[in-house]
Amino acid sequence: QNGLKQCLSEFKQQLAWVERLDVTLGQAVDPISQSASSKDGVDPENDFQREMSFYRQAQAAVLEALPRLRKLQVPTRRPDDYFAEMAKSDQQMQKIRQKLKSKQEAMERSEKAKQLRAMRKYGKKVQTEILQKRQKEKKNMLNAVKKYQKGLSDKLDFLDEEQTSSQGNKKGSASQQIKKGPNAKRRYKNQKFGFGGKKKRSKWNTKESFNDVSSFRPNVAHNKGPGKAGKRGKKALNKRPGKRARQKMKNRAR
Repeated sequence: QNGLKQCLSEFKQQLAWVERLDVTLGQAVDPISQSASSKDGVDPENDFQREMSFYRQAQAAVLEALPRLRKLQVPTRRPDDYFAEMAKSDQQMQKIRQKLKSKQEAMERSEKAKQLRAMRKYGKKVQTEILQKRQKEKKNMLNAVKKYQKGLSDKLDFLDEEQTSSQGNKKGSASQQIKKGPNAKRRYKNQKFGFGGKKKRSKWNTKESFNDVSSFRPNVAHNKGPGKAGKRGKKALNKRPGKRARQKMKNRAR
């Protein structure tokens, strides 16, 4: 102990307090309990209590030192135009930002993948439930058919249920079609060309049209109109004989 005191007296310098800025105090008063926690009451194994004691002691030192510095006209606040160089360079900070951004993107991708897996799992579950329901209905219907064939039952309720379900589906589809209606292209064609009608056998004669001969013109029908005979005669004169006729004419000439 004497040696420590001797060493302390050797390097101790008698300087003003503003050069030393040393403050030795106890803990500050707790505003809740309005009392300073005693040194003996601090449990060193309790992390929270130990850190709070350090905090209270530093708070008491600040409350003691700030008024003394202001009295000595020493500035204690940073000016608005204060510039201090960062401990890390801009390139290093950019790398850190990129790394944080990549981590955030990876977390977002992982979250999206989890959501997709959950949706697929739910979709498979719903699909499995629907298939099981259909298989159950099919099994019940087959059992009812077997019972009816064996004479154990005389009810055909399963057929009525099937017909009602099919009719309900047809009605639903028909109502959907009625609600939907034709599209714009179909409406334009209907307006331009009409809604159509009977196409097959539309030109067949009826009893009335067969008996009606008012529009019949024999000269036109049998090519006996004016100018027809001259054309027909000219065609007959210029008509070339057939191959057999030409062959017979050659044989006669020999």
